[in-house]
Amino acid sequence: MSTASTRPPEGRYGRSSDARADRTLKVTGAVLGAVLLALIGYFAYHYIGQNKISAEVIEYDVGENAVKVHLEVRKDAGASGYCTLRSQAENGAEVGRADFRFDGDATRIDKVVTLRTTSRGTTAELLGCHAD
Repeated sequence: MSTASTRPPEGRYGRSSDARADRTLKVTGAVLGAVLLALIGYFAYHYIGQNKISAEVIEYDVGENAVKVHLEVRKDAGASGYCTLRSQAENGAEVGRADFRFDGDATRIDKVVTLRTTSRGTTAELLGCHAD
């Protein structure tokens, strides 16, 4: 009685995997993964670390032709910049947009600003802040 062979017949199923090709693929994948992580870190640093002014809408009060917005602005001492606010009507149309400037040595500013609108606005949305 003979035992069955566990190896496939020669040349029937193609070439078996080449260890050198597998190693090259692993090294290439590791290098590409490291480059991707470095890019993510670079963009995260510039997005978070370089942002010298940021703000948050605390509350807003809607009127007929204006929206009063309470902003809390955080910035580096001595940095100056502006924050952009907008208001939308009930149907989603933009009825007001304005930039509000913040400068000085204070690092935290609580300020109520008035955003004029063309009709009754229902929202107050902070679009972003930009340093000069």
